[in-house]
Amino acid sequence: MNVYATARGPLARLAEPVAQRARAARHRRFLALTGVTPRTRIVDVGCGALGLRGLAPELDVTGVDVADRPGYPGPFVRADATERLPFADGAFDLAYSSSVVEHIAPERRAAYAAEIRRVARGWWVQTPAFSFPVEPHALLPFAHWLPVGLRRRYWRLGAAGDWDEIALLRRRELAALFPGSTIVAERLGPLTKSWIAVRVP
Repeated sequence: MNVYATARGPLARLAEPVAQRARAARHRRFLALTGVTPRTRIVDVGCGALGLRGLAPELDVTGVDVADRPGYPGPFVRADATERLPFADGAFDLAYSSSVVEHIAPERRAAYAAEIRRVARGWWVQTPAFSFPVEPHALLPFAHWLPVGLRRRYWRLGAAGDWDEIALLRRRELAALFPGSTIVAERLGPLTKSWIAVRVP
């Protein structure tokens, strides 16, 4: 499962091995911090084509995405997490959402977080850190720190291709969305690459 499968150019090819190692390390950390087992009921919010199921097919994972995923290898529901998800309160032991919240418009993030907190007793929500100097989608230095007008033009030079309205989060923003969480820093050397909000059910 390539991290930059839809990206283009030499930046993506150079970044892919690093991203694969980072994803494997993040998954090991996920297993260690949450203690999930095959009996843990998990909802993967923003699952994409494979999501958590691609990393751990032995787990009980229900995928949720705003787009149809006809090849998703397990239970799947098309739904928008910024609206009401079609699950009862506490239907899952854990909600998993990796690199999703930064793609949601800032004014809709509170609704997304509220739905995750409603349908699951615990959660693991990861997002790239605003403070990290390389924008992880375009793979361009400082792109996310530029005003939107400049960022749009600069974006075309990166690996992401078409412009995507992405707003990376600061630690305090993620903590505000998921109160009662432990906020974990995922580091690359001395720099924080991602923030993870964790609440163990």
